[in-house]
Amino acid sequence: MSEHGGNVLEMALKIGTDAENILDFSANINPLGMPDSLKIAIVEQLARAEHYPDVEYRQLHSALARAHHCLPENIMAGNGATELIYAVVHYLQPRSALLLTPGFAEYRRALQRVGCQIHDYQMSEADGYQPDERLLDVLVQLRPDCLFLATPNNPTGLMPDAALLQAIVQCCHQHHIALIVDEAFIDFLPNAPGLIPQLADFPQLYVLRSLTKFFAIPGLRLGYLLSGNLAAMAQMKQQREPWTINAFATLAGEIILDDQPYIQATHEWLKQQRPWLYQHLADLPALQVWQGCANYIFLRCLRPEINLQQALLQQHILIRHCANYPGLTGDHYRVAIKSATDNQRLVTALQQVLGHG
Repeated sequence: MSEHGGNVLEMALKIGTDAENILDFSANINPLGMPDSLKIAIVEQLARAEHYPDVEYRQLHSALARAHHCLPENIMAGNGATELIYAVVHYLQPRSALLLTPGFAEYRRALQRVGCQIHDYQMSEADGYQPDERLLDVLVQLRPDCLFLATPNNPTGLMPDAALLQAIVQCCHQHHIALIVDEAFIDFLPNAPGLIPQLADFPQLYVLRSLTKFFAIPGLRLGYLLSGNLAAMAQMKQQREPWTINAFATLAGEIILDDQPYIQATHEWLKQQRPWLYQHLADLPALQVWQGCANYIFLRCLRPEINLQQALLQQHILIRHCANYPGLTGDHYRVAIKSATDNQRLVTALQQVLGHG
C-alpha cells in the first residue's frame, strides 16, 4: 500500500478495472491541469530532450530567484520537494529531530535514513490538530537539531497561528535549531508570502516549495529549497547527484510562475469549490470535517464500521485513507478538492454510502 495519494493503478488492479476509470480524490493536484503556456512551450521545445540539461540549472534558478526576489544562490531546485527533504537532512545530519504528527511521511523516512532520533509532538482532535505554545516549551526542553513544520499541514490543510509561527521561528533561531518549513501547498493561499522574505534574518531557516501540485505537473516533478545560508546551499548542490531534474521540468520552472492568468484562475476555482465541498461534507451527520485552507479537506468518519475508502472505491472513486499517518486512525481521510462536477459526484457517492441520500 502506497504511503502517498495518487496510487490509482494499485487500487484499479484491486477492483479489476483500468486506472482511467477511477476518479482520483487521493492526490491533491490542481484540476485545471497543466497550464497551456507550458503545453505550448513543451511542444515548441521538444528538442530539449535531445540535450543534457545544464547541470547547474542556471536559467531555472534565475527564474525562481526573480519570482521570490532573492539570489539564485539562495535556491536549489529538485525533482519535487521530496528530493530536497532528503538533501537538507543529508546535509544537516541531525542527531535528534522534532516532528509534528500527523505529518508528511517523507520527513520521518529521511531522518530515519541518517539514524536520527525522532521525537513526536502529537497534535490531536482536542487541540484542533494545531500546535500551540506547548510546542515552544518542548523545543526549549528538547533542543532538537531540527524541526520540520508544514504550512499548511498535510493531511489536515490547517495553517498554524501566525503569531505562533513567528515565535517558533524566533525560538529555533535562539536555540540554534534548524527549522525546515514545508510550504508545498502555500501557493493555494492567495497573497500568502510564507517565510521566504525572512530568510536573510534566519540562517538556520530552510523553506521547501513545490510546483507539482499547484501547476498540475506531478509527472514532471519540480520543487525547490530556499535558505539564507549560502554556504549550506552551495554544499548541498555539490553533494547532489547530477541531472535529477529533466529538461521539461526545468522548462516548466522557467515559465509557469509568470502565468498570472492561470494563477488567478486557480485561486478563483478554489475560492468557489472549497467552501462548497466543505459545507456539503459538513452537512453529512456521519462526518466530522476540518476547515482547512489548502486544496484538500481532512475528515473523520463517525461510523467506524464503514471503510470509506473501500466503499467509495466500489463506485470508482479513490480518497486518501490516513490510517498510516502517526496519530491518526482508520476513521481519518483526506479528499482533494476537484472540479464542480467531480465534487458533486463525490458528495452524491458519500450520501449513498453513508445513507444520507
